[in-house]
Amino acid sequence: MHSHTLLGIDLGTSALKAVLVTDQGRFIASASRAYPIRRPRPDRAEQDPSTWWDALVGCMGALRDRGVVEGVQAIGLSGQMHGTVLLDRQGRPLGPAVIWPDRRSISQVARFGQQVGLERLIRIAGSPPATGFMAGTLAWFQEHEPQLWARVRHVLLPKDFLRLRLTGEMATDPSDASGTLLLDVGQRTWSPEMLAAAGVRPALLPQIRPSAQVAGFLTQEAATALGLAAGTPVVTGGGDTACSALAAAAVSPGTLLLTLGTGGQLVWPVDRPQVDLQGRIHTFCHVLEPGVDRAGWYQMGATLAAGMALAWLREKVFGLSGEDAYAEMTSWAQEIPPGAQGLLFLPYLVGERTPHMDPQARGVFLGLTPSHGRGHLVRAVMEGVALALFDAFQVLAELGAVPRAGILAGGGSRSRLWRQMVADIFGLSVRPLQTAEQSATGAALLAGAGLGWFDPADAARQWAALGPVEGPDPGRRARYRALGAVYRALYPRLRDLFPGLAEPDRAPEADP
Repeated sequence: MHSHTLLGIDLGTSALKAVLVTDQGRFIASASRAYPIRRPRPDRAEQDPSTWWDALVGCMGALRDRGVVEGVQAIGLSGQMHGTVLLDRQGRPLGPAVIWPDRRSISQVARFGQQVGLERLIRIAGSPPATGFMAGTLAWFQEHEPQLWARVRHVLLPKDFLRLRLTGEMATDPSDASGTLLLDVGQRTWSPEMLAAAGVRPALLPQIRPSAQVAGFLTQEAATALGLAAGTPVVTGGGDTACSALAAAAVSPGTLLLTLGTGGQLVWPVDRPQVDLQGRIHTFCHVLEPGVDRAGWYQMGATLAAGMALAWLREKVFGLSGEDAYAEMTSWAQEIPPGAQGLLFLPYLVGERTPHMDPQARGVFLGLTPSHGRGHLVRAVMEGVALALFDAFQVLAELGAVPRAGILAGGGSRSRLWRQMVADIFGLSVRPLQTAEQSATGAALLAGAGLGWFDPADAARQWAALGPVEGPDPGRRARYRALGAVYRALYPRLRDLFPGLAEPDRAPEADP
């Protein structure tokens, strides 16, 4: 058994993952336990914090059964961002946690934006106001649950509540705190102005510590429950996006991280906290402390339907369900030239985030003719997703992004055709990330850095397992440039028509 084992824990939205790695970043084992999102009303999204702890105990039990948990030297934490856990004087939850898809605070968020002023808010907090973020949730409780609010003594983010259970200590880090709208993102400290606007006493919030600093030690009770040694150091950790960027070695401005999951994300690490005053992207703190050739912040754009668009085509249009369905669809698309012979797809199936911020936008096929078949549809959908990501990237480019290389993560990164499209459309060499359990691995890396074993940015570059380079082809790049011009002209022409398509009995909604 390796004597330098690190444990990374990622408290996700739907499951908790625990990963064991060596101090060289070599994967040893992982386990996962799912838990539900409770939706007592359509605008609510809640989780019982005890299910997070139960999931961790279950994961550790599974890893113990495989005989791989001896020698854990430190624990790192990553977690879903924006959520809110209200605690009493003893540090016990006063009710379920309110997590990021929750929409109950629409009116509080609107008021918060008006009160502070949108540009001022973005300048300080780095992001436009949104439901599910802690600031709005806390304002909702003050207004709708004043008796409960009177009993609140501490407020924690999800992964910080887990650390409280592990160590008895309360803390948070800049990367997760920057998802609350209560942080001064440039200063990496709580903002007195934002706290005052949200009606939050500073004493309710935990101390902010660096992500790679030891924030406490495993209590005897927690150690017994998990089968680990009491006194094991637990580092502060970070938000899941920042931890996954660390595991992908997106640690300096030369690297753009593109994630093709259900939705698509762009993460551009930056060494100074620039914001987009139009609110089209988020500027969050990274898990790295600012320094030379290391990004203390990252800018993030998002497109809502990436893999979701291909899954829609597979299930609803082609009715395919086998394990090889995507491979079959890709083989059809490979026979079709770039540009799908004049067929374009806008992937706005559930609205769009960057750059349009329009929940009423809808998916569109443009240019259908009798000669178009299934391969054209697949190719157009894949190209449409890549073009949507490039559209989002234009905002980062406006703010100065000039990446030298791209790293592609998420399920879509396994498709060589999709990687090639991204390389051609972005004019960038891209490599697929092959690191399993990205966020949990980033948390484990922070644990090793907290022990002083290595510098986190250096270790990230050594740990990241990257596949072969896919470079852009000049001919295809020119074709996509022409196609991109048509693609970008479409949304402004259709924007005013989308609301007319909404079903009269309900306004369309898109998860952030």
